[in-house]
Amino acid sequence: MKPATIPPVRVSAKFRAELDKALEKGETLAALVEKAVSTEVLRRKSQAEFVRRGLAAIARTQQAGNGIPADAVIAKLEARLTAARRTLARKATRQATRQE
Repeated sequence: MKPATIPPVRVSAKFRAELDKALEKGETLAALVEKAVSTEVLRRKSQAEFVRRGLAAIARTQQAGNGIPADAVIAKLEARLTAARRTLARKATRQATRQE
């Protein structure tokens, strides 16, 4: 496959100066841009795969009919949070009592 170019991007003079400062020793601006674009493309592919797997899992759960309703999950999490807050309050009370 023949090499292709990426379209030039207009940036402010201030940002260009920041880019130049960010370059590592011996690194070119073109190399930095290529690395940044490659990294972003890989991140987007990974994100798309993550979303695809999540949607597939949701579809499987819906077909199987064995999902847990969101209200039940939220209620359980709220109960855990309330219990954790009580525990912290008790610990704070004990520490305050010991310091007196």
